[in-house]
Amino acid sequence: MKKVTHRSLTTRLSLTLLALLLSFSTLTFGQEPAAADAVADAAPAADLGGDPAAGKTLFNANCASCHKLYAKATGPALFGVGDKYEKEWLYKWIRNSQELIKSGDARAVAISTEYNGAVMNSFPALSNEDIDNIIAYTYTPKPPPAPPTGAGPATAGAGGGGISSDIILAVLALVFLMLAIMLYLVNKTLKRIAVANGVEYEDKARAERLPIWKAFAQNQFLVLVSAIFLLLASGYFAYGWMMQVGVDQGYAPVQPIHYSHRIHAGTNQIDCKYCHSSARKSKHSGIPSLNVCMNCHKNIAQVGDKTYQEGISEYQIDYNKEIQKLYDAVGWDRDNQRYTGETKPVKWVRIHNLPDFAYFNHSQHVTVAGVECQTCHGPVEEMEIMYQYSPLTMGWCINCHRETNVKLESNEYYAKIHETLSKEYDFPTLTAAQNGGLECGKCHY
Repeated sequence: MKKVTHRSLTTRLSLTLLALLLSFSTLTFGQEPAAADAVADAAPAADLGGDPAAGKTLFNANCASCHKLYAKATGPALFGVGDKYEKEWLYKWIRNSQELIKSGDARAVAISTEYNGAVMNSFPALSNEDIDNIIAYTYTPKPPPAPPTGAGPATAGAGGGGISSDIILAVLALVFLMLAIMLYLVNKTLKRIAVANGVEYEDKARAERLPIWKAFAQNQFLVLVSAIFLLLASGYFAYGWMMQVGVDQGYAPVQPIHYSHRIHAGTNQIDCKYCHSSARKSKHSGIPSLNVCMNCHKNIAQVGDKTYQEGISEYQIDYNKEIQKLYDAVGWDRDNQRYTGETKPVKWVRIHNLPDFAYFNHSQHVTVAGVECQTCHGPVEEMEIMYQYSPLTMGWCINCHRETNVKLESNEYYAKIHETLSKEYDFPTLTAAQNGGLECGKCHY
């Protein structure tokens, strides 16, 4: 028998592939300790004459509305405040700052002047021990910034400290390429072996067989059935595609300032109509003025540590940077706690947009009908990025009118209409459709 080259090729390629997979697994698991090393162990707190844990609770209950640890707010930043003033002076200032100012104390007067005479609340109920605990808490070191993990929602799959999905796909593509090369070379080697041993490997019967496309073309029945099927399928899919023109269900544009409905409407349970107040009395729900945002964010310059880490790890969003974008737009000087007058327009991207020929009135649905916002806009309180939940098509609106009953309680106008219709048509309930909700002129004018 003749010697055939490349007999050990399969073994060599298998070993190469195994080495590649081992290298890949080493790379994957080797990143875990690096991620673990990034978490710094908290150093034991220095002996500051108080309990920082108890101080944090007191700080959040009494001080957090006006003070931050590392930045100015309504009042000064309090990090390391025990190094700036004596404890006895702090006791007097915290318990009754106005009395200390009236006494002419130079430092008290200077603080009052710097912050435009803003009146600090008095806390006579706080004991020296409580104040010591608060002072101890103010020495809490600032947490290190989280490593950059992406620029926005488009990179959501790359977070969590794991290996990039691009690397995984590249390795898988390489593995499949290696397998294809192996199969090709093995097939080539087997053919050489067959030739060397005089084995006939070509299938002559297959060469004489009629190609399948010729056999199909000669069968007129199959051609006719296939043509009818293709025409019907093309018509079905073409109709379905055309019916989707102008339907933007699921549309979720990137906004110039990220706003998390999940945090505001969900976690903090802010009523939708607090921001979209015009929905009660107007045709449009309106885009909230940035002044509405500043009602809260004048004092909320940073989110909590837990929320911050959640945004970085799960959504690749730095909420603190988004708040700074708000400040830049309204011209708010965070350090000096004043407006500069240098404002910038925010080019919000509209999400829900009906055609001009379709009339929809928010106040009629929200105030008169008592429809909840979630009925049309979906679970807004769960949306990190706002998107169009409903199709907002004509059929969708008509179905809602057919299924929704008009509220008759404490509504004499609709109660009289229902009484008339129930006598004439025997309607046990009154739906929006039965009340004229399907008339063309109701929505098209």
